[in-house]
Amino acid sequence: MKDITRDDVTFGVMGLGYVGLPLAVNVGEAGLTALGFDVDSEVVEGVNRGESHIQDIPSADVAALRKSGRLEATTQMERLAECDVISICVPTPLSKTRDPDVSYILAAGQAVARALRPGQLIVLESTTYPGTTREVLLPLFEARGLTVGTDFFLCFSPERVDPGNEEWKTHNTPKVIGGVTDRCLEAGVAAYQRFIRTMVAVSSPEAAETVKILENTFRAVNIALVNETALIADRLGVDIWEVVEAAATKPFGFMKFTPGPGLGGHCIPVDPHYLSWKMRTLDYRTRFIELASEINAEMPHFVVGKVREALNQHRKAVNGSRVLVLGVAYKPDIDDVRESPALDIMTTLEREGAEVAFHDPYVSQFKEGERVWKGVELTDELLESVDAVVIVTDHAVFDLERILDRSQVLVDSRHAMSRVMRERGMESPGAWIVKSGVPVSATA
Repeated sequence: MKDITRDDVTFGVMGLGYVGLPLAVNVGEAGLTALGFDVDSEVVEGVNRGESHIQDIPSADVAALRKSGRLEATTQMERLAECDVISICVPTPLSKTRDPDVSYILAAGQAVARALRPGQLIVLESTTYPGTTREVLLPLFEARGLTVGTDFFLCFSPERVDPGNEEWKTHNTPKVIGGVTDRCLEAGVAAYQRFIRTMVAVSSPEAAETVKILENTFRAVNIALVNETALIADRLGVDIWEVVEAAATKPFGFMKFTPGPGLGGHCIPVDPHYLSWKMRTLDYRTRFIELASEINAEMPHFVVGKVREALNQHRKAVNGSRVLVLGVAYKPDIDDVRESPALDIMTTLEREGAEVAFHDPYVSQFKEGERVWKGVELTDELLESVDAVVIVTDHAVFDLERILDRSQVLVDSRHAMSRVMRERGMESPGAWIVKSGVPVSATA
């Protein structure tokens, strides 16, 4: 406790991505010393030059911390021994069989174990299945002959980063934490409350790990519910967005979720599968989670079906058509394409014979497998020449009036055009197809 509450404490952050770099910057801005670790030398060199590679973190903030000596990055894992606190913020993807891939956590844990010294606090922040902290990390550290809760301290505290959120940042988002022992929890709360406004202590790492899974499963299941309702409404000839907006006027007992082209981001499409995998090992089937995943996974194909339908109304086939996808980030106004439904939409259209291009003001190019997709400039000529335009991500900077006027066929998976059409006194021929071979008409 004396070590982690002194003024010259060093806070190590393993992984300088969407979670780690904001955490390191918050540590430095609180007057502590942040030492960031990453295996990517380009990321490390950029941070040491005072440059940010994360959209939510201005380079000016990184540069100021570098100048003050409050932030440094390195690839040298042996320097973990310099840290009083070590936060592990590494990726936790799914394998091709939808099983958790904890190889990054294991590699980080092994690096910490090699440098472990008495008095250190280690906190895992990477989202994972309940039991990872105790079952994967703890044995690595105890193998050094040290006792948890006495010689070193181990906690789990799930990240709650929401890229692009202007209100809730790392410092003001309540942070859940659970320790392997009571003394671990006490040390973890003491360390993090130096730069986090509200700490929420729970009884164990398993409880904290399950909290994170519940948060994102809650969203996945509710999004699946509204997506399935969208499929039902489409067959009934009902506008799903009208239904959602009307339901949202109820002041109690209803929480608004909106349909869309599918789930994206690292958390919501991925995290529930950690729990599904864990429960399969205990001979229990998580039916809600699996059904929600199936419904959400179908939405990109539903959007492709709407493109097909709109082109048919224009007397064209998908095969041979030029299709422009607007927005490939998984949500508006960010540059993150992880698990974006745009990728499934684009590859499915290509398999059906379409010539697909994309434009995203935040993403110039991205890599999917071995393929590199490169964006195109959004010009009037392009909008007018392609056979169909599909809005997948409704970035605020899109000129919606221009897109509406210039497109021959327009499919809007985000209901982004509703405001423009309402202001013009226009009505759409369908809830998803804004413009097709049937002219958009003005209401009386």
